[in-house]
Amino acid sequence: MSAALRVGVVGVGMMGADHAERLAVRTAGAVLTAVADPDLGRAQELAGRLGATAFGDPLDLIASAEVDAVLLASPGFVHEEQVLACFAAGKPVLCEKPMTMDIESSLRIVEAEGALDHPLLSVGFMRRFDPEYAQLQRMLAGEAFGPLLVMHQTHRNRSVPNPEFRSEMIVRDSLVHEVDCARFFVGDEIAEVQVIAPRATSKAFEGVADPQIAIFRMAGGVVVTNEVFVNCQVGYEVRAEAVCERGTAIAGRPQTGLYSTVSSGGSTPEGYWGGMVHDDFRQRFGRAYDLEVQAWVNASRSGGVVGANAWDGYAATAVCEAGMASLASGEPVAVTLVDPVTRS
Repeated sequence: MSAALRVGVVGVGMMGADHAERLAVRTAGAVLTAVADPDLGRAQELAGRLGATAFGDPLDLIASAEVDAVLLASPGFVHEEQVLACFAAGKPVLCEKPMTMDIESSLRIVEAEGALDHPLLSVGFMRRFDPEYAQLQRMLAGEAFGPLLVMHQTHRNRSVPNPEFRSEMIVRDSLVHEVDCARFFVGDEIAEVQVIAPRATSKAFEGVADPQIAIFRMAGGVVVTNEVFVNCQVGYEVRAEAVCERGTAIAGRPQTGLYSTVSSGGSTPEGYWGGMVHDDFRQRFGRAYDLEVQAWVNASRSGGVVGANAWDGYAATAVCEAGMASLASGEPVAVTLVDPVTRS
């Protein structure tokens, strides 16, 4: 494709608006032509600011002759319908996580894409494009420090203001990133997951298990421990440590400095020991999002896909469903992945 890729963005909340601006301002080879949201007024405001057309119905945007490719930043429960509409229209689609909300709908997407002439779906696990995470993955793949034995992953948010963000959502909407990163780093499937609820922070909404500790047992024997703490009160801190036979490596270590101040609006102390932590995910992974969307545009223009694919999205959904079952029981739960061809 010699002309710029004409992209439509579905969903104009915080993430969708951020992607729309990214496409309009700093993505080469792309032009933002349309945005869609059930809140048409909000879509029109964003479209007017960025020089795009506004739609109230996402399916109308997907079908538009003015759109070559679609970025979905809509809620997960509508992803299946919208992804399948993109497949029917023959349009590349970058779908933000989670791919869908349950195993069966994720598997239907894998099956539907398998019936196409070529794949069209990329799933928005942006950490794969973070320079430090990408470098760590290359080091592990090349066994720079020998075979990988154990991984530790940390995922902390300052706070979650939405009282509807319950314990299960911490697994499905937050831990899902650690699920994909474990598979990305180890190059293996997660065979078993156990989610443990330690003492809950007083900052969590009543009845919410926060923080949570998840243990992944990979099919090849590597163990991955994960801490997810969505009301840590400090900032957004995400990192991964690999423990190998001959050394360790960390991606995402807080910025250096023994005592740093943060812009927190008075919600946290003025400083803390150990290095600066970002305020939110857009600061920490802004570069990763830029690289992800640029890579997706480049791949879409040449007829390919990049990053996490439909199978990765399905595997993440399957692990998270097992994780929610483990959260309820406190026991390890096996992860079962179904072959989309044989359904076994």
